[in-house]
Amino acid sequence: MSTSQTSPSRCTFTSPHCFHLYALVSQSPQLLTQVYSFIVVGILVSYLPQHYKIISRRSSRGLSPLFVLLGTVSGTASIANILTLPESTRDMACCQEIGKFPCAAALLGIAQIGVQWTCFFFIMLLFLIFFPRGDLTNSTPNTSSDDDDSLPTWKEAVLVLALSLAFFVFAFLGSVVFVYAAPSLIGGWANFLGILGTTLAAMQYIPQIITTWKLNDVGSLSVPMMCIQTPGSFVFAASLAVRLGPRGWSAWGLFILTGCLQGCLLVMSLCFLWRDRKKSKGGDGEEEVLADGGDSEETPLLGNERANGGR
Repeated sequence: MSTSQTSPSRCTFTSPHCFHLYALVSQSPQLLTQVYSFIVVGILVSYLPQHYKIISRRSSRGLSPLFVLLGTVSGTASIANILTLPESTRDMACCQEIGKFPCAAALLGIAQIGVQWTCFFFIMLLFLIFFPRGDLTNSTPNTSSDDDDSLPTWKEAVLVLALSLAFFVFAFLGSVVFVYAAPSLIGGWANFLGILGTTLAAMQYIPQIITTWKLNDVGSLSVPMMCIQTPGSFVFAASLAVRLGPRGWSAWGLFILTGCLQGCLLVMSLCFLWRDRKKSKGGDGEEEVLADGGDSEETPLLGNERANGGR
């Protein structure tokens, strides 16, 4: 057998990390690529119901501005964290040695967070585009005028966009400075971004839970999205933990926390939907009684008088 068909030895690579990365990816490259690709596609599909619901309703009513802001900022911190982690930078540096396919398989974890950040950033744009500016036509029977008066203002929606873009610039410039000017401190910067993203993610669902509870209605919040993402968050965290290990806790710990909080919001939303379904069934039963000729408190008295006069 010729030596060209044998696997590369440790001496072929300039660093032991590249050799271990190549060995890890080469054990089952197709399976690893399929798993990570499935997760990436799953993340994209999970956000589509939320995008569709806002666009179809032509309203972002029911979404908390703080929920959108904290979600966008925490996503930005998460993608900056995964890009600046020493483990990720070493993986990207090995791409020239391990080849294109192993490199793509090794960096699919970064693509996962990138797709998630892009999808949530699009939610932020839809929140601003379809923000209900004094339009109450989309209000539901479960809401009242007092709830409408407490809805966020257009200025708050614009502030969400401004703060999101400002933090994006801050994270980008800060990462560039640490990567090129202070590489020895890049680990601390990455952990700072990870801790910040985890903290904001913990706070993200609190205002949305409060908003949904006050409105007593799901509004434009997508329940199918939460049904997909709640268990998906734990799968996502496990995939990152396998690749980054315990030292990457600031990256995968974020998704464990968000999965727990999103599960609480999902349970609340399902309870509201079940309540509305029971009310709608009760209303259908009342309409059937009226259709059979039964009188109710809203039956016009003039019709009864005419019926009595004809006897």
